[in-house]
Amino acid sequence: MAASLGGTGPRMVAHAFRTTGLTGLPVQEQAHRLLKQSYSRTLRALQQMPQESVYRQSAEAVVRERLEMVEKYKDPVQLEQKINAGLLEEVILQADNELELARSMLNWRPWEPLVATAPENQWQWPFKALAGSGSATDNR
Repeated sequence: MAASLGGTGPRMVAHAFRTTGLTGLPVQEQAHRLLKQSYSRTLRALQQMPQESVYRQSAEAVVRERLEMVEKYKDPVQLEQKINAGLLEEVILQADNELELARSMLNWRPWEPLVATAPENQWQWPFKALAGSGSATDNR
């Protein structure tokens, strides 16, 4: 079937039929532009966070890597294979969700000290409680 469309492969077949095969997720013919836009915006949001922020460091690494792939691979099929996270339409949703999360993190400011001191052992529960319970987690 793909050969009848000039041998362009399964990605072009999806475009020819105007469907991704996923309910509610239309084919996005400008995936490269949308991904560049979303990744660039995410990087700008991340740059407003302190450099020592763990979220910034991990998100920035992923976003930069993916942005480099978008710029390097112009063929949608190759880009999907290199990113390896589903269809480009799904990757666009992931990128938009990451942008939304980055903007939320700017509002939440999780890198700042707590407003009040955390109760003693707050960060130990439930692990400390499970340790004495004889549960299966003891063997991990």
